[in-house]
Amino acid sequence: MSYATTLIKSSHCEGLAPEPVVVAPVSPWELESVTLTKREHVELINQCNYWKSSHQRALGRLQWAEQRRLIELGRAAQELAALRAQMLQAEERHRQALERAGQVELALRGELEVANARIRDLRKRHFARKSERTRAVNEAAAVDGAATYRARGQQRGAPGHGRTCQDHLPTVVQTIELETSCPQCGLGLKPFPGTQDCEVLEIEVKAYRRIIRRQRYKPCCGCGCLPGIVTAPAPARLIAHGKLGDSVWVNILVSKFLYAQPTHRLLRDWRDQGLHVSQGTLTNGLKRLAPLFAPLVQAGLEHLRRQPHWHADETRWAVFIDYENKVGHRWYLWAFCCASVVHFELDPSRSAKVPARVLQGVEQGVLSVDRYSAYKSLAKKHPGILLAFCWAHARRDQLELSVAHPALKDWALGWVAQIGTLYGLHEQRRLAYQAGGQDRADAAHLEFCRFDLAVREEVTVMRARLENTLAQSDLAEPARKVLRSMREHWDGLMLFVERPWLDMDNNFAEHTVRGPVLGRKNFYGSGSQWSGNLAASMMSLMMTVQLWGINVRTWLMAYLQACAQAGGQSPANIDAFVPWRMDAQRLETMRQGARVRARCKFNDSS
Repeated sequence: MSYATTLIKSSHCEGLAPEPVVVAPVSPWELESVTLTKREHVELINQCNYWKSSHQRALGRLQWAEQRRLIELGRAAQELAALRAQMLQAEERHRQALERAGQVELALRGELEVANARIRDLRKRHFARKSERTRAVNEAAAVDGAATYRARGQQRGAPGHGRTCQDHLPTVVQTIELETSCPQCGLGLKPFPGTQDCEVLEIEVKAYRRIIRRQRYKPCCGCGCLPGIVTAPAPARLIAHGKLGDSVWVNILVSKFLYAQPTHRLLRDWRDQGLHVSQGTLTNGLKRLAPLFAPLVQAGLEHLRRQPHWHADETRWAVFIDYENKVGHRWYLWAFCCASVVHFELDPSRSAKVPARVLQGVEQGVLSVDRYSAYKSLAKKHPGILLAFCWAHARRDQLELSVAHPALKDWALGWVAQIGTLYGLHEQRRLAYQAGGQDRADAAHLEFCRFDLAVREEVTVMRARLENTLAQSDLAEPARKVLRSMREHWDGLMLFVERPWLDMDNNFAEHTVRGPVLGRKNFYGSGSQWSGNLAASMMSLMMTVQLWGINVRTWLMAYLQACAQAGGQSPANIDAFVPWRMDAQRLETMRQGARVRARCKFNDSS
């Protein structure tokens, strides 16, 4: 039996179920038998098993590779999702960074605009005209017919006032004679009646010594009630044993506190005239004179508190001392003034306690001020005191806006023109009121009513314009800030509408502090607290005296002489030196030399 037959039989003997036989067409080569050896058969089986195991290993590797592929795909998908999330986050961060950069850019542009505005404002302050009555403002107002520009000085075609006559000055006559003869015949000239006169004003300031000789006497009687030698009494002196006379102290006080001249410059001027006074002598004398003026200052303060209307302002004043709980040397000089009194108060702080102390005991009144918060605090604590805010500051805001932001110039000057119109109407109304317009029976009442109605209509138009402009969404922020301030202080700005006698601005107080500001620039302030208080007292008294038209030198000389008669103390009765307590005759005497003189009678043809 062949090996193939044996193989087939052995396979049936293994007990395995036969596979289903598929009957197929038999090709000729399928009927041919192949004879193999046992060795060949084993090798074939081994090769078959090898390739089967290789196939299984290959399938495992494919399965492992597929799993790795799926894992890598999942990992790649996760990484892609993470990268997409990171990209989205980066895009969001970039968008936010762009937004922040845009905001920073806008903020920087705003800061740049503010800085440029400040530069333009500082340039105007340092290099431009200081007056707010600029040509541009007047020309802009002239467009609407509210005002016209007027050049400074004498106007063309206007009548002149002539030379001012100085008849009150002492006269020194200088006669000029001619000693000559006729150049042809040699005969002399004979006098002709009359002279051709002209006038020249001269100033001669000189220091001199006043030698006091006290005559001595010897009694002629033998009564014994008199000493052996009787000497005439010594003249009264302002400072005991002092060598400087009253005129010297008048010159010092007026030069320093009225005309803001530094003492070292004054002493240098005296040295040029031959008078040598040391700085220590002058300082010691001023310190001894300071208490003499306290009663006058107190009288002025009491009179100020009785008035119904005041103006107030403050400015810095350096006091070079170390003060408790205060850093630096900046003090503040407060000015309070009314129609008849000026009062300065020196204080290390700028708080509301200063106006509260000055107006202590005042229950009601009108206080014209700027927009400083100390005055607002005072009004909250004293409801009877009404604050009249300054229209000049509102106008100044618009002028500064026109300079700092040229794009808003026309807009700001429009407001300036409207404020100017309101000023003009109120001035006409006040003149009619002062002429008797408040009396219905007076002829000026109709004119007063006409201007009063015009003022109220102009205020209504201005308020409507204010609200409509603030409602605009495209309004520039600097302009909005100015209008918000105006609306915030509107009640105080409108206080003059129901009070025709009231000023629209606080210029009275601002003009009052010009003298102290000039002194601060010339001699920096005060070296001690007593000298600062003396400065405040003297400026209060001198400016009060000027309000009454009194000659400051005449008044001060009279008061110092009265102090000398009182033994270097303040007079017991100061009524003769308080303007509102003086009689008409004394007031007239004190005003001599401070008036505007009449036209001069001389026609100078020299």
